[in-house]
Amino acid sequence: MSPQTRKTKDKLIIERDDLPKLLEAIKSEGYSVVGPTVRDRAIVLDEINALESLPVGWSDSQEPASYKLESSGSKALFDFNVGGQSWKRYLFPPRQQINRMKRTKTGFEVDRAEAISAKLAFFGVRPCELAAIKTQDKIFMQGEFVDPLYKRTRDQVLIAVINCTRAGGTCFCASMGTGPMASDGYDLALTEIYSKTSHYFIASAGTEAGRKLLDCLPQVKATEEQLKTESLKLTETSAQMGRSLDTTDMKELLYRNVDNRRWDQVGRRCLTCANCTMVCPTCFCATVEDLTDLSGSTAERVRRWDSCFTMEYSYIHGGSVRPSAKARYRQWMTHKLASWIDQFGTPGCVGCGRCITWCPVGIDITEELRAIRETDAGQAKGSESMEVQNANA
Repeated sequence: MSPQTRKTKDKLIIERDDLPKLLEAIKSEGYSVVGPTVRDRAIVLDEINALESLPVGWSDSQEPASYKLESSGSKALFDFNVGGQSWKRYLFPPRQQINRMKRTKTGFEVDRAEAISAKLAFFGVRPCELAAIKTQDKIFMQGEFVDPLYKRTRDQVLIAVINCTRAGGTCFCASMGTGPMASDGYDLALTEIYSKTSHYFIASAGTEAGRKLLDCLPQVKATEEQLKTESLKLTETSAQMGRSLDTTDMKELLYRNVDNRRWDQVGRRCLTCANCTMVCPTCFCATVEDLTDLSGSTAERVRRWDSCFTMEYSYIHGGSVRPSAKARYRQWMTHKLASWIDQFGTPGCVGCGRCITWCPVGIDITEELRAIRETDAGQAKGSESMEVQNANA
């Protein structure tokens, strides 16, 4: 089928040796390519100039409060799960100047901050991370108020998704419906198929920009057998999830359990370090600071990441609204899994598992919800038993 008649989401085969051509095609469109690489014994995001920049032959092991990078013994390019950094650091930077003011003879001149002008290609986005980007798109670009800094950057981003063929010990994207395969919202989607005898990617385009990039490569259509291999690998990945989360009536469950004793237990463990919110790909708490130089001639307004786990974040005149670790953890988890749904129509959790991996004491959000559900069910049974006893009396 010719490029002119091929449908946007037809699946093609990209041989491993042809993948550099895809990177070159992306760069030729003026994009700086950002992707996963290895640094400081972890998978981190950085600019990549060649396939050799990717974590070739590396894998990872993740459990609560545990992350370890290790050799995979293969030549696969994406045989690992998400690292501690998320793509939000490019779209919603940890520190971002809003404006800068300079004193003049007649007053002040204000320079509005501009978003990153470079076109960015996110290469290697996982499906759960794509879901997180779509969630932040709702927060910053939909509704009455649009964040111009976020939008100007987001409008210039090209997204190449890598579907997951390996699940980690803290992954539960299958429970949240965000993986291991991306369904939409991308420009390109790739699934890596690696074995001792073959190494290729099954690719599809989600936009015309993605289709244009694929047209630069040999047009080899995926066979039925190759598509079955892809489907089997994705099914196996769903079954390999290290965690699961029961989302049944999740919002109502948390709303009626604000006084559950489980909050006391997790509050005693929580360090309120804010690691979970820093690594989370959807958290968007921020604060604004006004800074001046010593001469008083210039000033700037800066937005930086903050967290609902800090005492100061909920401070109002007279003190903090949530002074205890218990109250702050309850606020975070209830917002993620309940009130976020009321605000944005979707949970604030995409099942990436980062908050479990990078929590210093290994608090597991899936286990906390399970414990609350079990306690809630016990209370319901006790109430029913009491009603039966009263009826028989």
